[in-house]
Amino acid sequence: MTPEPPEEFRTLQELEGAAARRLSEEVWAYVQGGAGEERTVRANLEAFARATVRPRVLRGVAELDLRCRILGRPVAAPFFVAPMAYQGKVHPDGEVGVARAAAAAGLLGVYSTLSTRSMEEIAEASGAAPRWFQLYHQPDVEVERRLLERAERAGYTALVLTVDTPVLGVRDRQARGGFAIDASVPVGNGPDVLPPSRAPTPEGETYALRSDAAATWELLDELHRVSRLPLVVKGILTADDAHRCVDHGASAVVVSNHGGRQLDGVPAALDALAEVVAAVGPGVEVYLDGGVRRGVDILVALARGAKAVGIGRPVLWALAVGGASGVGRYFSLLKAELATAMVLTGRRTIAEVDRTLTVGWGSEERRRPGGA
Repeated sequence: MTPEPPEEFRTLQELEGAAARRLSEEVWAYVQGGAGEERTVRANLEAFARATVRPRVLRGVAELDLRCRILGRPVAAPFFVAPMAYQGKVHPDGEVGVARAAAAAGLLGVYSTLSTRSMEEIAEASGAAPRWFQLYHQPDVEVERRLLERAERAGYTALVLTVDTPVLGVRDRQARGGFAIDASVPVGNGPDVLPPSRAPTPEGETYALRSDAAATWELLDELHRVSRLPLVVKGILTADDAHRCVDHGASAVVVSNHGGRQLDGVPAALDALAEVVAAVGPGVEVYLDGGVRRGVDILVALARGAKAVGIGRPVLWALAVGGASGVGRYFSLLKAELATAMVLTGRRTIAEVDRTLTVGWGSEERRRPGGA
């Protein structure tokens, strides 16, 4: 395990730059890059930058509690590790280091089909901490079935189906950087596990796609038949798709645009959140990922209806800077910043974070000039 160099990583604001200095141009392009001109990457950040928080004073907050439950499991804070592929390219500790740090911090970790370490190694590093398995639908149904069986045996407690990648988005920065996976960093879950197709294939006057791209909503029904794990659907941005998730038995949905990496110009995740929350109703949990950087961002997402938020690129930045110990330090700083923001908004518990926390929401919305 690589020791954390504290001179490079004292605050959350310093983390991105510290990671940029550590990673090769190729890997940095993979970590940072998005689809097309990266308008959606920027939109995710700008949506949080536009949010205004209403402070509350003299609320008697002598102690506070960040703990909550995600799909019934207790966690130390309302944020989790979002699934990210190929973490071994960022640091040798890879997913195992992230899992150890998440477990030590009492946090949920979600781990990718395309991890560079096997799901069993990640499970061992996670110990008793909650862990979910993220699935990219596979063209070979037997490969997929074996992945799900392994996930259940290894103690993963939910299945996260990513639905926004029937084909990989056009990622200009990543293409310019020349990012590629070679034999030195294999896919940890086996050589028969495939990533999504890179692009449609020209065939005369039409384009063809791999069989997994032809999946319909019946895929959710099939996953229920072959796995006992609760199903979380990741990549939802509209009410119509959220309704479909509920109709097909999803336990939760993740409002996500894949960190801006799939289709440029789609809504920021935060801007799509309210529509999805309203569509699914109280029986289905809603999470968000995309653009979360600071503790106050977490509060804003919770105030707008998210049960918890996934953290993506900042976890990779911390991994690049200090391996498992860097990720652990990042979690500590983010928890402390969330706790500070809760004190300054007069909230003692996560349950007290409600719509009145942000300007333009709850009772404030009715008092805006021209508001409905």
